[in-house]
Amino acid sequence: MNGWPGKPETVKLSKSKKFYITTPIYYVNDRPHIGHAYTTIAADMLARYHRLQGDEVTFLTGTDENAQKTVDAAAKSGENVKAYTDRLADIWKSTWDKLDISNTDFIRTTEERHIRVVQEIWKRIWDNGDIYKGKYEGLYCNGHEAFMKETDLVDGICPDHKTKPEWIVEENYFFNLKKYEKDLLKFYEDNPDFVTPVNRLNEVKSFVQQGLENISVSREKQKWGIPVPSDPKHVIYVWFDALINYISAVGIDGWIEHPADIHTVGKDIIRFHAVIWPAMLLSAKLPLPRQIMTNGFFTIDGIKISKSLGNAIDPVELVDKYGVDALRYFLLREIPYGEDGDFSETKFRERYNGELANGLGNFAARVLTLACKYDNLPRLLNLPTVLSESLAKTRQLVARHMDRFKFHETLEEIWELVSIGDAYMDSQKPWEKGDHRNTVAELTIFLLNIGEILEPFLPSTAEEIEKCITLTDPVIKVQKGKILFPRL
Repeated sequence: MNGWPGKPETVKLSKSKKFYITTPIYYVNDRPHIGHAYTTIAADMLARYHRLQGDEVTFLTGTDENAQKTVDAAAKSGENVKAYTDRLADIWKSTWDKLDISNTDFIRTTEERHIRVVQEIWKRIWDNGDIYKGKYEGLYCNGHEAFMKETDLVDGICPDHKTKPEWIVEENYFFNLKKYEKDLLKFYEDNPDFVTPVNRLNEVKSFVQQGLENISVSREKQKWGIPVPSDPKHVIYVWFDALINYISAVGIDGWIEHPADIHTVGKDIIRFHAVIWPAMLLSAKLPLPRQIMTNGFFTIDGIKISKSLGNAIDPVELVDKYGVDALRYFLLREIPYGEDGDFSETKFRERYNGELANGLGNFAARVLTLACKYDNLPRLLNLPTVLSESLAKTRQLVARHMDRFKFHETLEEIWELVSIGDAYMDSQKPWEKGDHRNTVAELTIFLLNIGEILEPFLPSTAEEIEKCITLTDPVIKVQKGKILFPRL
C-alpha cells in the first residue's frame, strides 16, 4: 500500500529489527472468555503494528496445562487428562483464529520442547544453589494454583475466587526467592519502565520492600505435571513450569540472543511475572524481559469476569453477532489500557452504531459511492493541505501513543480523521452537478490512508478498504465493496 499522497514510503532496512511479544498462557480448565480476548487482542495489535514498522515479529500465545485445575476439569468432563487437554487446546486455537489473532507460535506446556527447557532451567537454578528441599505448611488457593498469606485474604476467603484456601502440609522443593530482594529492587530502579502502568510497578516494589519469602516450586502428591529432575516423585509447581514457556518457544539460545520485549499480562498475575520470573532468570543467569505490560480487570455489574465464578462472556458469540473488528474496536477503545473497565453489551452497541456504523462505515460508504460514479479517478500527486497535514499529524500521534500503550487515544486520533474527511466532503459537495473527479480522488486516497493506519487495530476492515481501491500509475479504480459496519 505504498505510493499515495500522505503515505510515507517504507524504509528498507538491511536487517529487520526483532520484536518478541507474548500473552500469558491460559489455563485449559475452561474456554476463553472476554478478559483473555482483551489481553490477546492488545498483544496482536502491537505485533501487527511492529510488522508494519518492518520488524521481524515473534508473537507467542498458548495454553497452561500442567495444573491441578486441568486434572479436576478432565475428571468433571469424564475424559482422561491427555484427551481433555488436546480438546481444550484446539478450542483455544480456534478462538484466536476466529478473533483474527496473528500469533506466530502457540505453545502447550505438555509439549516435549517445553518439558526439556523447564528441566534445563531447573538444573541451572539447582546448580546455582537456589533450590533446596524442605517442609511446607501454608494456605493453598486452588483457583490461583498458589499459596497465599493470611494478609491476602478477606475474612479468610480468597477475594478473587470467593473460596477458602486449604491448609496444606507437604515436603517440597523451594526456590530461594529472598536471596534476590536487593537485585530486584535495583533492577526496578534501573529500569523504571519495566512494569506499566507505573502504579503496578509501585505495587511490585512495595511488595518486595516488605520482604520476600522463599517459595515452594514442587508438589509431592500431584501426579500430573513435569517431573523434577533426579526426583520424579515430585512434579514441578505449575507456576514455575508455566513462566518458562516464554523461553521454551524460542529456546535458551534464542532467549539469550533476544529475550521478550513485552509480556502482556493481567494485573492478577503481576507478582509472578515481575518478582518470581525475573528472580528465576537471575538465578539461571539468563537475561530478563524488557517490559511487562499489565491490563486491568473487566467487570460485569461490578464483579470481576472469571471462569471460576461462572459469569464469563464468550468472545466468539460476540464476533458471530457483531463481527471481529467491532469487538477489537470496542475493547481497545472503551477501556484505557492498564485500567479496570466494565463490559456491557449496551455500551458495545452504542459504540458500534455511533462510531463504527455512523462514523467510519458511513464515511467509507459515502466516498466509495461517489467514486463508483466515475470509470476511474486521477492519480493525484498531492492532497489538499487540510487532509495531508491531518494525516501527517495523526501518524506522529499514533506512534507516540503506541509507545505509551495509549490504545484508546490512538483510536480517538484516527476517528478524528474520519470527522475531518466528512467535513471536507461536506465543504466540497462532490454530489452536486458537475465533474468532481479531483475532489473524489482526494477523498478516496484519504480513505485509503485511514485504512492503512487502522490495520493493526481493525485488520479485516483495512483489508476491505484496500480491496475496494486499486492504484495504478495513471488512475485510481474503485469498486464499492460490502458495507463495513451495517447499522444494528
